Amino acid sequence: MNNISIPKIAAALIAMAAALLAQAADKRYPIEYVRKVKVTEPSKRNIAWENKDFLNCDDVVLTQEDVLYALRHMRRVSWKGYDPEKVDATGCEGEALVTFKNGQVLAMGIEPTGRIGTAEYDAQMKIVSGSTSFYECVPCRDRKMALLKEALYRADERRLNKLVAEGQLSASEAQNRLKRARDSRDKP
Repeated sequence: MNNISIPKIAAALIAMAAALLAQAADKRYPIEYVRKVKVTEPSKRNIAWENKDFLNCDDVVLTQEDVLYALRHMRRVSWKGYDPEKVDATGCEGEALVTFKNGQVLAMGIEPTGRIGTAEYDAQMKIVSGSTSFYECVPCRDRKMALLKEALYRADERRLNKLVAEGQLSASEAQNRLKRARDSRDKP
């Protein structure tokens, strides 16, 4: 007879369920009930937070596919997990309105880093009190950053050229660092 005990099996099943739920979509916004997605602001910058050494907001464009992907994969976090002073923030975001079949409207602000802020509106476009929520979407970040490789290369180049102009780095060292950065991004 096998040495597998019921408690071990139960513990394994609980661990698997917890892992699946960690990246499960918010059940309040089922993708099957989406009637319409309208990207209202494909690329918006928050001047206070934009970091062109990391990413130029002109290179970031939110699409309907990005919004639907986020709805499938976003995971709710607290304000501390969203606070731009404590986590990576680009200062770039796209905005969208998602209308569900029941008339509910979800306003979403989505950063390419996978940070998402939302607010719910009723069918008359009146905000539902207490509906502001914050999300993280690691699969969204990975997907968008892969699509933004060229923009990240340009940001690396701007940052390194600035260091060369300030005399903090030689031109040859800047080229070596740029090559290493590109090579590291090209690896699977």
